[in-house]
Amino acid sequence: MARTYSDAIASLNSLQTNFAIVDAIRKSGRKMNEQAIPEMVEWCRKIGYQPSDFDKLNTIHIAGTKGKGSTSAFISSILTKYLGTKSTKDGRILSKVGLYTSPHLRFVRERIQINGEPLSEEKFARYFFEIWDRLERAAEETGQDPKASGTKPVYFRFLTLMAFHTYVSEGVSAAVIECGIGAAYDSTNVLQRPSVTGITSLGIDHVGVLGATLGEIAWHKAGVIKVGAKCFTTTSQLPEAKEVLNRVAQEVGSELVYVDVDQRITTGQIQLGLEAEFQKTNASLALAISKDWLQKHGYDSMDDNDSRQRQGLQDVKWSGRCETRYEKNLTWYIDGGHTLESINLAGQWYAATQKERRQTHAKRYLVFNQQTRDANALAHALHSTLATTLQDSHPFTHTIFCTNTTFRDTGYRPDLVSTNTNASDVEALTVQRGLAETWKKIDSEAEVSVVRTIEEAVDLVRLAASTQEQVTAFVTGSLHLVGGFLEVIESDKP
Repeated sequence: MARTYSDAIASLNSLQTNFAIVDAIRKSGRKMNEQAIPEMVEWCRKIGYQPSDFDKLNTIHIAGTKGKGSTSAFISSILTKYLGTKSTKDGRILSKVGLYTSPHLRFVRERIQINGEPLSEEKFARYFFEIWDRLERAAEETGQDPKASGTKPVYFRFLTLMAFHTYVSEGVSAAVIECGIGAAYDSTNVLQRPSVTGITSLGIDHVGVLGATLGEIAWHKAGVIKVGAKCFTTTSQLPEAKEVLNRVAQEVGSELVYVDVDQRITTGQIQLGLEAEFQKTNASLALAISKDWLQKHGYDSMDDNDSRQRQGLQDVKWSGRCETRYEKNLTWYIDGGHTLESINLAGQWYAATQKERRQTHAKRYLVFNQQTRDANALAHALHSTLATTLQDSHPFTHTIFCTNTTFRDTGYRPDLVSTNTNASDVEALTVQRGLAETWKKIDSEAEVSVVRTIEEAVDLVRLAASTQEQVTAFVTGSLHLVGGFLEVIESDKP
């Protein structure tokens, strides 16, 4: 009996860790599981692989706090411009480029891409159930109930196994692999011999598992550094991070290369498909990593005049990050910034788009949520950034705080279900009401609303635009919010 994509998503969602467990771990102060990699090796064995089997994927392993997804997308886009190129080393054709990222926005299959496109529903279901069935057989062979708890890895680990299996099965020539949290104990770090690694800008995030200092966090991210592979990072890393990265690279025996922003990008000779000033750093890092991978595997010299690298940077697609969308009388500005540093960068990008438009847009909306972090601190940071950049302490005429629930009548799309939030808080709108009170103190002139779903927030903004006034709306605070927002506007276009 055929099992569908919907069946796969329902089964995958059963592997999510519920909020109570996640919250207990966070409050206990437990750090990341030091046995994570041996455990991941064992999961690989159960589905028929050894970590060395993934060497053939010629991986590019990317860690970081900010920009690791964008950098990975830039690399994937560049490498796909070389499809069909023959290697001068072994004569192999560069035929397929894999890209594994997280989280997804609208569809889980966005996480596992080939040649810049998410897996089809059919292929996702096929590879998902190949892994699912192998794990159930492994449980049965040891006398366990294959349906019992613990016979399958948790959500992210399962998808990591599935991504590696997919890329081996599909015969990809290169796989760009983005770390989940940290790197040293991240499930993707089962990779033993990556071709090249990269570490994007570092900052304070996931302190409950990575540590509270930049040095501690840098050590975790440095887990991608491997002997035999160059590691590229940005010159803008803070001294505390550089000290740790330099030490780990020396201990491992890897060459650490610091990358400046490419002059061709700063002067506009190369245009980027992703907006925002900080993307110039990510694109420059991606160029250096791509060039090293191509040279290492014998695919052209990729000199600075190669039009393929320009085209790759220009054609990159990375939805929900510094993205602008247009409707009648309405401009949406969308970014999934969700840490103090990323929300500041998102705010700077939004402010840069508004300096010449504020006089012509009578109504300016903020649609915001952050369900699992210090939401009030993020709201304060966003207001501070905008007030300073725009020299206006009233950046929005209206603010809307909603949950990450997608639709009014049907709730979450299955791909967007999350059990890692406090259900009672979501039901009572606890976080949203707190944010509303916070914003009233920050800006007493703004009209503040609390709604239950993303769909209702979108409806409020669209209603304002229907009066023929020019309206702008900034959607930010969470990638989960952004994913649900994109689902709403794509499935119910006005």
